[in-house]
Amino acid sequence: MIARTLTERIKKTMTGGKAVIVLGARQTGKTTLLHSIVENQPGMLHLNCDEPIARRQLQDVNLAELRKVIGDKKLIFIDEAQRVRNIGLTLKLIIDNFRGIQLLASGSSALDLASEFKESLAGRKRDYHLYPLSWRELADHEGYLQAKAQLQNRIVYGMYPEVITSPGEEDELLYELTDSYLYKDLLSFEGIRKPDILTKLVQALALQIGSEVSYNELAQVVGADKNTISSYIDLLEKTFVVFRLPAYSTNARNELSRKRKVFFYDTGVRNAVIGNFSPLEMRTDTGALWENFLISERMKMLGNNRIRAGMYFWRSINQTEVDYVEKRGQKLLAFEFKWNPKAKKKKPRAFLNNYEADFDFIDRDNFTDFLY
Repeated sequence: MIARTLTERIKKTMTGGKAVIVLGARQTGKTTLLHSIVENQPGMLHLNCDEPIARRQLQDVNLAELRKVIGDKKLIFIDEAQRVRNIGLTLKLIIDNFRGIQLLASGSSALDLASEFKESLAGRKRDYHLYPLSWRELADHEGYLQAKAQLQNRIVYGMYPEVITSPGEEDELLYELTDSYLYKDLLSFEGIRKPDILTKLVQALALQIGSEVSYNELAQVVGADKNTISSYIDLLEKTFVVFRLPAYSTNARNELSRKRKVFFYDTGVRNAVIGNFSPLEMRTDTGALWENFLISERMKMLGNNRIRAGMYFWRSINQTEVDYVEKRGQKLLAFEFKWNPKAKKKKPRAFLNNYEADFDFIDRDNFTDFLY
């Protein structure tokens, strides 16, 4: 088993008596992670809500019914909690009425869970996002040099645990993964009235990574209205398929503040969507893939270490661009990404003249400095 950064953080949270909520896409290892933490603890009740009987036991229940389900158990692990209607109220009943209980819950979607947990468990929970494996987790497991030797494969096939531990089966595993959680799970939501539009939208977004996204242009490409595009991208974000990177701006007149880019949490999933697992030297999208890989890995680093930071890109109306801008408090960091270490590098004077920021170029030789 590959050790996860969140393990020790979750263990410390459990000593404080708060509920532990772990969210993330399917197959990122949420169940494995939580089981590794509680496997040797007595008195655990594990309820897998993928199973209909578990859902019925937790759905719209009263206190008397909960007492029958829980009995004398002191450790409750509710897996795939998003499957249960009104799960937030059920968890609140458990916390409010069962003394000395440690509650853990995992979920593959933030569609309903985030709002339900926020309202029902305010001040009594700690949220964690479990991403696919981070570069740091891979390097700690494989060794620094061994991890770096497989960099190109990781950009092409991504960082899902099973994909990494099953060399030679990456294509098949990624197609299965995208078919199950990207399409079957997403299309089961009531809000999806046009599944063919969602499929076209995901493919269009996959082809536009690294570029600014226009909802109006996407609407024309996939044959839908702008509001549908906006709501479907919001859905894709809440189910951990893509994330949006807004433009950085302090309202300077020469900046484009309403634009955004859309990246995939995992480059392997992105490549499965467009059916292209060609090696980097045979691709025309290497630069965009490299940018997506680095930004998603930076997000993991920040999230795993509980570092609060704003993530942006920057572009002026004259098309001067900075690939990635990060704001930590009053400190501004800016980076330009180059796959080839020998590529021509020119600092963006238009940006640096307007902002006091630390600026650096990141390429395949020094990228680990950006991810630690």
